[in-house]
Amino acid sequence: MSSAGSSMKSPPVAKKVNHVMELFGDVRVDHHYWLRDDSRSNSEILSHLKEENAYTDSYMAGTKQFEQQLFTEIRGRIKEDDISAPRRKGPYYYYTRTLEGKEYVQHCRRFIPNNEVPPTVHDVMPTGPNDPPEHVILDENVKAHGHEYYSIGAFRVSPSHKLVAYAEDTKGDEIYTVYIIDVETRAPVGKPLTGATSSLEWAGNDFLVYGTMNDVHRADKVWLHKLGTDQSSDSCLYHEKDEKFCVELQASEDEKYLFIMSDGRNTRFGSYIDVSMPEDGAKVLTPRVDGIDISPSHRGNHFFIRRRTDELFNSELLACPVDDVSATTVLIPHRESIKIWDAQLFADHLAVYERENGLPKITVYHLPAVDEPLTSLKGGRVVDFIDPVYCVDSEESEFSSSILRFSYSSLRTPWSVYEYDMNTGISVLKKIDTVMGGFDSSNYVTERKWATASDGTRIPLSIVYRRDLVKLDGSHPLLLHGYGSYEMSIDPTFRTSRLSLLDRGFIYAIAHVRGGGEMGRQWYENGKLLKKKNTFTDFITCAEYLIEQKYCSKGKLCIDGRSAGGLLIGSVLNMRPDLFKAAIAEVPFVDVLTTMLDPSIPLTTEEWEEWGDPREEEFYFYIKSYSPVDNVKPQNYPHVLVTTGLHDPRVMYSEPAKFVAKLRDMKTDENVVLFKCELCAGHSSKSGRFETLQEEAFTYTFLMKVLDMIPDVGAGQN
Repeated sequence: MSSAGSSMKSPPVAKKVNHVMELFGDVRVDHHYWLRDDSRSNSEILSHLKEENAYTDSYMAGTKQFEQQLFTEIRGRIKEDDISAPRRKGPYYYYTRTLEGKEYVQHCRRFIPNNEVPPTVHDVMPTGPNDPPEHVILDENVKAHGHEYYSIGAFRVSPSHKLVAYAEDTKGDEIYTVYIIDVETRAPVGKPLTGATSSLEWAGNDFLVYGTMNDVHRADKVWLHKLGTDQSSDSCLYHEKDEKFCVELQASEDEKYLFIMSDGRNTRFGSYIDVSMPEDGAKVLTPRVDGIDISPSHRGNHFFIRRRTDELFNSELLACPVDDVSATTVLIPHRESIKIWDAQLFADHLAVYERENGLPKITVYHLPAVDEPLTSLKGGRVVDFIDPVYCVDSEESEFSSSILRFSYSSLRTPWSVYEYDMNTGISVLKKIDTVMGGFDSSNYVTERKWATASDGTRIPLSIVYRRDLVKLDGSHPLLLHGYGSYEMSIDPTFRTSRLSLLDRGFIYAIAHVRGGGEMGRQWYENGKLLKKKNTFTDFITCAEYLIEQKYCSKGKLCIDGRSAGGLLIGSVLNMRPDLFKAAIAEVPFVDVLTTMLDPSIPLTTEEWEEWGDPREEEFYFYIKSYSPVDNVKPQNYPHVLVTTGLHDPRVMYSEPAKFVAKLRDMKTDENVVLFKCELCAGHSSKSGRFETLQEEAFTYTFLMKVLDMIPDVGAGQN
C-alpha cells in the first residue's frame, strides 16, 4: 500500500536550531528545543502545529468517508438518552442524565417521600407521574455553551442538600473556578473562587475547603472559605512547601472529618479537620516519615488508617482512638501476596478492596458497635466475580446503610453498578450500560495469559477477541496497550468503541507491565527509578509472546499508550521497531531527561521520586539511556501517530512535537509519522462525549489504513 497519494502534502520539516545542553561531561544538542513556548502564543510555533494538523488531514483525506462511517457505527452503540444508577444520599436520589445529541451531562435529583425507611438493595427510584419530579441542578450543556472545552472536576452537595459547589475548567489546563449555587433556584451564592484545584469538600453547611496550586501547577495550599465572604479573606489551613509533594483533600465516609493529605511518590502523611469546628484549623494525624504512606478514614471514636512502609509494602490496616492516634491496633496485617488498595467504612461494616494475583477483590467485615472496643476483625465475606479478568471500582455509598455500591466491568462486560447487602451477601445489579446494535457478550472470549521475562518474572496479559472471527493462527491484527507507571493498575475494562476493532477481527490485549500496580507494590517498585527499563522490556516480552503464541504476526501488531504509556511506546519504538506495524502515542511523555532537569516545568519536582532526579549523575545517564527523544536513531520505524493538547499541563505539547520532528529527520523508511495537536484541549483530549468518540474513530481509521483494511469506497481512497 502506498503511503502517499498524488495530491499528498509532504510532511512539515521543523527547522533546526542548535540548543546545547551539557552536564556531567555529556553534551546533548537539541535541534528542536525552540518548539517550547510556555505562553503558547508564539506565532511561528502555532503555525508549525497547524501545518502538522494540515499534513495529518491531508494524509487521512482519502479515508474521511470511512472514518465517518466508523464514528456513526461507534456512536450508534451508545444509548444517548440515559441516566446513571441513581445513588441514594439522605432524602434524595442523585444521578446524572445524558440527552440525545448532547455532549455533556445534566446533574439531577429526586426527592424520596418515605426517606426515613432504611434503604435496601431492591429499592428502585420512583419515576411515575404521581412521584416527586426530577430536578435538574446543573446542565453542563448550558454551561459549556461558547466554550470549546468544558469539564467539571468536582460536584459537591452540601450536608443540608441546599447548596452545590462545583469546579469548572474551560481550557483543559486543570486550573478550576469554583461556583456555589442554590440547588433549587440555581442562583449563585457569593462570588466564585478562582485559581483552584479540583480538590473541594464541604466542612458543614457554612464552609468550603479547597486547594490551590503554585506557578508550576503543584497543588500546595488548602484554604477555608466561609460562605458569604470574599476569597481574599480565606484562611490558609495548610501550605506544603516541599516541592516533591502535592496536597489533596479526602472526606471521611461519615462526613465528620476532612483529611488534608500531602502526597509524594513514596511518602504520604496528613492532618485532619473536625467538620463541626473547621475554624479550629488542622491537627496533625500522622507526622511525615519518609517511606511511610497512609490513607485515613473515620468512624465513631476511631480513625482507620491504611499504612504502607518499605517492609509492609502491600499495606496493613490499623485503627486508633481519635484522642490517642499513637495507640494503634492492627486489624488486617500485611501479607506478601495480597495488596490492600482501598477501604470503605460504614456504620456497621468495613469493605476492603484488595489485589491478589493481578486481580481485584472485595472482602466485607462486620464491625462491633461504635462504643465497643475495636480489637480485631471477624470473618470476612468475599464478593464473587465471574470473568477471568475484570475491573472493580468502589462507588460512593451511604455510610449509615449496610449497602455497598461498586462498579464492575470486563473486556466483554459493559460497565455495571451493583449494590451488595453486607448482611446477607445478596448482590443486585442496579444498572448495566446499554450497548445498542445487537451486542452479545457471549460472542467474545476474554483470557488471562502470562509471558515470562528474561529474569523469570511472569507478566500478566489480558486478552479479548471475537469467538467466531479469530483463528489464533497469526493472521489477525492485534492492538497491544500498555502503561506501567505510578503504581496505576490498568485493569481490563469495557469500551463500546473497541467493538469496532473486535468485530473486524482484531484481537485486543493489555500488557500489565512492571511499574504499574496490578501485582502489588513491589510490581511498581521494580518498574521505577533505576529499574524503569523493566517496563519497556516487559512490554517487548509480551509482544514477542503474542507473536509466538500465534495471536498475531509482526506485520499485524499495533501498539498504543497515553501519557506515561506514551513514554513506554516511544521507548519500545527505539528499542525494537522491527516488532511493530504501527504505534499510537497519545500525549506522550517522551522528553524525559530535559523535562526532569527543569524544575520550572509543571510536575517535574513531584516526579523525581518516580523517574529519579537527573541532577544526580547516576539518574542522568540512566534516564538518558531510555528517554525517547534522546534515543531516536537512523533505523526503520513503523507507522506512528502522535497526539497532544496545546494546553496540556502534564505533558507539554512541545515534547511530542520534538519527538515527531526528530523521528522524521532520522528514520530510514517510507512509513508515515503523523502528529495531531488539539489546539483547544489539555491532557484528557477533547471534553465532549461524542468528540471523544470522533478521536477514537480517527485513531482506529489510522490503524486500519496502515494495515490496508479499509474497503475501497471509490476513487481517492488510499
